Parts: sequence; C-alpha cells; structure tokens
Amino acid sequence: MAGSPDLWTRWGEWQNKNAHGMKGGEALIQELNRIVHSSGIASPVTTTRGLAARLRYLDSDAGRAELAEQGVTPRALRSWMEGNVTPSPKSRERIDAAYWVRRRANLVRSGWLARHLDNNGQGRRMEIYPVNQSGVDEKYRRALSDRSITVRYIWSDLVDAWADRNEDLVDEIWDDVISDLDSDYNAYAYVSAIGIGA
Repeated sequence: MAGSPDLWTRWGEWQNKNAHGMKGGEALIQELNRIVHSSGIASPVTTTRGLAARLRYLDSDAGRAELAEQGVTPRALRSWMEGNVTPSPKSRERIDAAYWVRRRANLVRSGWLARHLDNNGQGRRMEIYPVNQSGVDEKYRRALSDRSITVRYIWSDLVDAWADRNEDLVDEIWDDVISDLDSDYNAYAYVSAIGIGA
C-alpha cells in the first residue's frame, strides 16, 4: 500500500469505531470523474438532443471502434445515423458508455485536463472533508475540521495515473498532497470527500 504505514493502520482502528470514509486517492479519482462529466454533453442520452450529440461525437474511427467495443454493430450504427431506427434503452446505454470512454481519452490525450487543473501554474483550490464520525462514540472522536489548500505541481502526474487507472500511484500523490497540511496530516489519509475548484 502506498504512503506511510501508519496512515493505513490507523484507519482500521477508526473503521472499528464506525467512522465512514474512503482513501484520499479514491476521493481524488471520484472528483476527477466529476470534473470530466461536468465538462461533457449536458443533455442525457435519453433525449433526442443528447443522443444526436453523442453520435456526432463518436463519428470517427476511434468513436466507431469504441462503439464496437461496447457491442454496437456497424449496421445498427448506420441505421441510427440515417435516422431510420431509434436506439433501444440498452443501446443508448452503450452509446453513452462509448461517449464517456472517448471523452475521457480525448481530454487526457489533448492535455486539456492537466492544463485545466494546473491553471497556468497557479494550481487549484482543494477542499478536504474528513471522515464522517457521526457514528463514532464521543470518547473516540477526533477533532477534525474541513481543510482548504491550494495544490500545485501534481496535476500532470495525477491525470496520467488516473488515465492509467493506477490507484497505487494516485494514493502516493494523495500522500504528497496531505503532507503539506501539518503534523496531523495522517488524519486526512481517509476522507469523506474532496472537492477541486475546477
């Protein structure tokens, strides 16, 4: 496991006391997924507009390859593009899945996501919300508050690790982020959530 061993063994104790949360690296992954989804097509695939926008986006060799990967046949795709047939709900799910795979890949390949987060070297503000201790007996609770820090220099490595689905490296990056907090940084190895101002 990445990071200081103490970060993780303490969490086992907290879990036994009914604290709820997730690894900071897992929260980072969820937040990057949120940023990517918020930058995509807003209309759901269940609407005519959302469906048409996704089909236009996937109208490329890479897009058609991803649709095939999701189980869409060239014949079905041709009939949808020509407007002869409306995709079934299951087919719309496949189209949506293909769109998000390609969207994610394109944001990484183009460098947009890393540049967006790096913000011309200014970094991004990150809100860190500690583990939820509402179910923890009063005598075992720790005094943890929300933290807010500006994070710089990690974004390119983080996006690469996220794109490669390298959870261990994301954990290491999270360890670097929280080590800038203070001597109590290991209390934020696990969190309830994080937010990135992007």
